Amino acid sequence: MSPAPARSAVRQFFDGVAYLGRGLKMWGSDPRLMLFGALPALIVAAVYLAVLVVLFVNAATLAEWATPFADEWDEGWRTTLRVTAVIAFLALGALLVVYTYTAITLVVGDPFYEKIWRSVENRLGGIPDEVETAFWPSVLRGILDALRILLATLLIGICLFALGFIPVLGQTVVPVLGAAVAGWFLALELTGKAFEARGRTLRQRRRALAAMRPTALGFGIASYLVFLIPFGAVFVMPAAVAGGALLSRQALADDAGSAGAL
Repeated sequence: MSPAPARSAVRQFFDGVAYLGRGLKMWGSDPRLMLFGALPALIVAAVYLAVLVVLFVNAATLAEWATPFADEWDEGWRTTLRVTAVIAFLALGALLVVYTYTAITLVVGDPFYEKIWRSVENRLGGIPDEVETAFWPSVLRGILDALRILLATLLIGICLFALGFIPVLGQTVVPVLGAAVAGWFLALELTGKAFEARGRTLRQRRRALAAMRPTALGFGIASYLVFLIPFGAVFVMPAAVAGGALLSRQALADDAGSAGAL
């Protein structure tokens, strides 16, 4: 009997998008739990909105502070430079919000999202290979992993932000790369609990998701695009956590199968 043909990367990508859709379906099966999970996302969104408002109000002052060398320039050139600086500060602030929102929300809402993740796991038969770890070492490892992901995300995001000023390239290729990078790191963040519960490290998580990269990207990019909708992340974050739990089980099963075939 011939082996089943491998699924194309495009079909695998849409398999990943479907994981977010399956997470969204859980609104109907347990709306109370999902609304419960929206609370930390709402709290973090309110804080970020306040920070962005403060940044907007003070953007002109920041632009003047950052460009003292332009004080003696002709008024037209000075105004052009400082308007550009204002736009850059606002764009950078928005970029940092986009790239850090999920990581911060997952840390703030850890008890909420653990309940959602465990509910998904229990529906699918529980965690037969769960590793019992002491509370504080587990929390510390989770925070360190989140910081590693956050740092890598910020560094790449700032590089993409700088490339965004290149004509044509910055308006075409860079947004696509930005979505791919954000999607990949979202997939890493949203699958953390399942891997940690099984005693898997961040490196092992990366390896397992890399083995199914189109699927992981489909899930992550779909989540990222929904998060860009105003307040989309507030309501979709619980569904994304549920979808991440489903994706994790597939990644772990595939990883175990690959290891067994060696």
